[in-house]
Amino acid sequence: MADLMAACEENVIAADREELGSPCLAQAETNQRVDATPRPANASEPTSKFTDSLNSNGLQASGAISQLHELTISGSVTPENESETDEEGDSPLSSQPDISDKRRRQNAKFHSWFSNRAKTICHEDLKTATQAVDDAALSTRSLISRQESTVIITDPREYQTELFERAKKQNIIAVLDTGSGKTLIAVLLIRHVLDQELGNRALGNPPRITFFLVDCVTLVFQQHAVLECNLDANIERFCGEMGCDLWQKSTWEKHFSENMVIVCTAEVLYQCLMHSFVTIDRINLLIFDEAHHAKKNHSYARIIKDFYLAESDEDKRPRVFGMTASPVDARMDVVKAARDLETLLHAQIATASDLKLLQKSVNRPSELIGQYDKLPSPFETPLYKQLKARFGDMAVFSKPFRFAKEASSELGSWFADQVWSFFLAEEEARKLESKIERNFLSEKTEHPMTKLDAEVALLREAREVISNHTFREPKPILADLSSKVLLLQHYLALVFERPTEAKCIVFVQSRYTAKLLGDLFSRIGGPNLRPGILVGTRTGEPCDLNVSFRQQVVTLISFRKGTLNCLFATSVAEEGLDIPDCNLVVRFDLYGTLIQYIQSRGRARHSNSRAIQFTLRLYRTLNFFQEKMRRFCESLPADRLLQGNDYDLDDPSDSMQRSFTDSETGAKLTYGSSLAVLSHFVSCLPHNIDSTPQPTYVMSSSGKQFVCEVILPENSPVLSATGRASPRKSIAKRAAAFEACLLLRKGRYLDANLLPIYHKQLPAMRNAQLALNLKNTNSYDLRIKPSIWADSVGSLPTEVFLTTLELAEPEGLNRAYQPLGILTRSRLPNFPRFPVHLESSKSDVICTSVSQSIHITESLLETFTKFTLRIFHAIFNKVYEHNVENTPYWLVPITPGATVSQNDSAPKDLIQWDVLELVADHGELHWDKSVDAAFFKERFLVDPWDGSRRFFTVGVAPEFRPLDPVPPDTAPGKYMDNILEYSISLWKKARSKHQFSTDQPVILAHRVLHRRNWLDEITEKEKESISKCYVCPEPLKVSTVPATVAMMALIFPAIITRLDSYLIADEVCKKFHLDVSLDLALEAITKDSDNSEEHREQQIQFQRGMGKNYERLEFIGDCFLKMATSISLYTQNPDDDEFEYHVKRMLMVCNQNLYNNALKLRLYEYIRSQGFSRRTWYPVELKLLFGKGHGKEKGANQRHMLGDKTIADVSEALIGAALVSNSNFDNAVRAVTMFVCSADHNMVRWADYYQLYSKPAYQTSQASASHIDLAAKVELKHNYHFRYPRLLRSAFIHPSYPYSWEKIPCYQRLEFLGDSLFDMACVNFLFCRFPDKDPQWLTEHKMAMVSNRFLGAVCVKLGFHRHLRFNGSLIEHQIREYVTEIQEAERESNGLPDYWVSVKAPPKALPDVVEAYIGAIFVDSEFDYGEVERFFDTHIKRYFEDMSIYDSFANNHPTVRLPLLHTLS
Repeated sequence: MADLMAACEENVIAADREELGSPCLAQAETNQRVDATPRPANASEPTSKFTDSLNSNGLQASGAISQLHELTISGSVTPENESETDEEGDSPLSSQPDISDKRRRQNAKFHSWFSNRAKTICHEDLKTATQAVDDAALSTRSLISRQESTVIITDPREYQTELFERAKKQNIIAVLDTGSGKTLIAVLLIRHVLDQELGNRALGNPPRITFFLVDCVTLVFQQHAVLECNLDANIERFCGEMGCDLWQKSTWEKHFSENMVIVCTAEVLYQCLMHSFVTIDRINLLIFDEAHHAKKNHSYARIIKDFYLAESDEDKRPRVFGMTASPVDARMDVVKAARDLETLLHAQIATASDLKLLQKSVNRPSELIGQYDKLPSPFETPLYKQLKARFGDMAVFSKPFRFAKEASSELGSWFADQVWSFFLAEEEARKLESKIERNFLSEKTEHPMTKLDAEVALLREAREVISNHTFREPKPILADLSSKVLLLQHYLALVFERPTEAKCIVFVQSRYTAKLLGDLFSRIGGPNLRPGILVGTRTGEPCDLNVSFRQQVVTLISFRKGTLNCLFATSVAEEGLDIPDCNLVVRFDLYGTLIQYIQSRGRARHSNSRAIQFTLRLYRTLNFFQEKMRRFCESLPADRLLQGNDYDLDDPSDSMQRSFTDSETGAKLTYGSSLAVLSHFVSCLPHNIDSTPQPTYVMSSSGKQFVCEVILPENSPVLSATGRASPRKSIAKRAAAFEACLLLRKGRYLDANLLPIYHKQLPAMRNAQLALNLKNTNSYDLRIKPSIWADSVGSLPTEVFLTTLELAEPEGLNRAYQPLGILTRSRLPNFPRFPVHLESSKSDVICTSVSQSIHITESLLETFTKFTLRIFHAIFNKVYEHNVENTPYWLVPITPGATVSQNDSAPKDLIQWDVLELVADHGELHWDKSVDAAFFKERFLVDPWDGSRRFFTVGVAPEFRPLDPVPPDTAPGKYMDNILEYSISLWKKARSKHQFSTDQPVILAHRVLHRRNWLDEITEKEKESISKCYVCPEPLKVSTVPATVAMMALIFPAIITRLDSYLIADEVCKKFHLDVSLDLALEAITKDSDNSEEHREQQIQFQRGMGKNYERLEFIGDCFLKMATSISLYTQNPDDDEFEYHVKRMLMVCNQNLYNNALKLRLYEYIRSQGFSRRTWYPVELKLLFGKGHGKEKGANQRHMLGDKTIADVSEALIGAALVSNSNFDNAVRAVTMFVCSADHNMVRWADYYQLYSKPAYQTSQASASHIDLAAKVELKHNYHFRYPRLLRSAFIHPSYPYSWEKIPCYQRLEFLGDSLFDMACVNFLFCRFPDKDPQWLTEHKMAMVSNRFLGAVCVKLGFHRHLRFNGSLIEHQIREYVTEIQEAERESNGLPDYWVSVKAPPKALPDVVEAYIGAIFVDSEFDYGEVERFFDTHIKRYFEDMSIYDSFANNHPTVRLPLLHTLS
């Protein structure tokens, strides 16, 4: 069962979404639900027996069964034939080359049936599995399929057969009441056409397809389920929500080849025809469901007008079959509407010749009139007045205020109040709050944030008012309910006063009404009434009772099962959804059109059903229209000649509307389709993710006609087009779009199917394919130890180098200490100072690498080794193998007070040899009675039985004796009976073997806390720990390691951990040939939490004491990476446009590329992701003989989890470290080349950029007087003299300016370059000016500096806008308006630097010019970045001396505020 369900769900394609729905209300007829009946009595006996046999095996009887029967009788499939085929190895067809056409068609039918039957068996098994699953676990498609499992009747009624026979011969529109079985006629017709199609294919004719067209998404799913159940052919369904408008021809051809019937919205087929994915001659049948929707420009009409009638050969046109309950869906003349429909669909209206027979075949309800007393005028309830007085001015409350007042009259006072309970429910209030914020942020005029805060506060106050309000329970009295509602309550009580299987639908006009009536009758309807609501799948506004298509389906399933028995529905229930037959239909609100009357009445198809309408006036009017429609149908001639074909199908103005058919594919462009084609092309142009480009239409008048010009985005290959003069604006707009499409096709920017070519390039640049999954993590090797230790062991050195370790401010230890030294085979680098956190303060560790070496002997090495191993044993309870050759380094005591100099000190003079030899030659000392009390002052005691117990002594405490109780201020111990017991760590059984003197001194000491991470601040728990204790010396041992040395040795694990990290960072830089200081190198590879990049989130698994992480260096490294790759692309690809630059740069700088290259370089090994550990600092080259960890193998490498993006970020951080470490850019350039690993960037020095640059001809050509004059004027604004004035001109040429006028390219290439240069200048300023700010703050405040608003103000300040050359009045108007506003703001600012913040965004051309100018001075100065810095210091820096004034700007930027609002909500 599980496997079947998995297979079933796999067959549900991605388009089967939970939220599918049409923006319009569902407007299509419900499918006919009828029961299967026996075959006709005149059916032949063999067929009936064969059918019964198949049915006994679980197979459905269908048209294919009779086909199989014919094949069996004819002998084309016999056991003998099968046997011969098996022996000869040939197929039946190949063995009979002279087979007749009839036999060929029969075989084709059989093979088709057999293939589909195999699929049907699997489908039935899946459906059986589906039936066993709860509704909540099924997809929408599966829910519909489960409900639509009944075969449409196989015994059509006489009027259905009549219309079916007529539809086989000619195009018709079947006009039949709701519930009269129009869908059955369509199924019969499809079967007939498919039978013909199989025969035609057997003859070798090209395949043709049947299209079942519907008007809304709801019907796509529903009709597909019906056809799939009743046809033995491959069927598929499509709608726009599936994204099929983006599919290519190959995808469509695959679907067309695999399916014989397609159910889709009409627009999907129109797009396929327009792009020539399918041609009209490849369609054998067009079925128009709910044909009354065909209007002038409806897709139904456009398919007929643009493609059906365009096929001159009528034999190649498909058959047309329309279905509707009425040709009229508006208030208009019935006869005219019917004839217009015939004309638009090129078909004739047909109905049953004997309407009385139709009336007998379809159950009709008894129609009643419900009259209610006159309703009062709208009034205000006390709650309404309270809310109106306080919140009446809020725009978001306009709708509920309006409805509440109307409801007071139509529904009653209870409804007027109750509407607020769901309008201001918690979830809806959150949506309203988001809407207020969206509206505020989208306003063009800047407002202070206090305005937004005030509106949100009012909304929350209103929510609080409603939450505290006591809503009374409704009573069926006029004080609460209107007479209209009371009348409804009366009718429902008659039906549901006792248990019943009756079903009822109440039609209302408003969603609010449906919701409120549902709430009301759930309270007062009684135990037998189970109400529900059914409204359309509208999306968008808050408090609109948004429901999904799936919710509609689930509601209808509950209604069909009887879980619900009374639906309060809007017009969505009139057509489109398959609703069970009802016993009672109440029209609570007025009809709008004739078809609403017919369709809603048609829901009452149950025997003895009733249809009640709550008004008389419109009822009579609709009856009049219905009778007129009926008389029209009855007056149709007997031969049902097509009516209305003498009318012109097109509007008189259509004569001037041209069309274009592509000669390669036959794709057809019309005035009507050109808008969609052009819009699709523009949307495929490269653009920012937060905006969608659109064509701009500029309308002008010429006499009595209109001329439209369409302007495309700057990066479009065609910038504008002008259409022909037209009498109407709508036609003029299409004419302009048509001309633009022709230009795009001529330039081959549209392919032969009228699709944009840019979709082929988009995948290469889409962030979705270049970005990394932020949540994706993997396990990688982690280098724990630097290779210097492993590389140096294995032999006895003849010289060693000393590095001293001392504290700059040791007072925080609260006890005496002395420095240590570390001896190594090779000289260690000069380590930077780093902090350690002592008991009461912080101190830097000073590491001094002495340049002179110490020449040593083997005996001296023995002494060094013994001392080092004694430290490991005494301090850390670790016993290592005595192996001099494998010892990576040695510890030595440094003489207290010795002056250490890197170059001048003699290392032997710094070592305290007496202490070294004492510790090396002697182990621990034992107490005896001869030991003087003074001996125990400032000693280091160890517990031989418990490695965790170590003590610093203060001295003898003469006031205590060994058997005295443990003082209350003593650190906790295992045994607390007395001081002697406290001093012994042995378990009770072992204690009995030892006897200790009761006449020994008691010593005051402090227990050592071994768990300290000295690299991090002391924790609160450690501060609260008690170290003071009283011990007896006999159970303990006195270490020969001085207490001062032991104190420093306790800090040594933290120090060596940091030194190891520095050495690993040094290794990675040397590996990549980068000259980086050790502190920056370590910072660049340090990741201190799982979410280091989420600067203001709670850090996950934060590793304490690791120092600075890579974030700041990644921030500046990312910027340099962008600049370096931009310069490289500009120099090496002079013919590329800005779009190609962006694509190539994205391919280099994207996280995916950095990650892939970092993997090849094994960068992950060097990343520091783990903080200090007391288990990993020991030298792994020595074998551990005793102590914690004994027997466990430990190597220099372990594993750690890293996010993919972390590895990419560290690459950028190393680039940043290379940049910051050096005064020139060479180091950083090498880093970029290393990590991008691209042919588009292979420089190793900054000078390489200019050396590879070849000046284009336009730059070096002779400058005109105009160009020289421009250079002189601009030089007055910024003191830089251009060598190449034509290069400067390029910086001021807008993309709309024709190239042919000056033969100088527009500014886009320079703007691309200048953008990255200016970014670098801004980031460098922030990085250096604010060394303590995190990357989030830096990023947010950089937004102000690089924003279009600021650069637009700079452009005007420098007067650059005056020199801009463009082509178009629209740009001129925008610039002039902005210049006036920004200059006025500056005058009113009284010298404040942030005057530009309050002004609207400028035309994009103005900031582009500033960036292009920066790019121009960079190129003209032969790539001198100093000129960029000088421009920044001269014109930009003064605006940002005080960055605090831009805090609000940064916080209100959409990239900051929207995620913050999302988090807060």
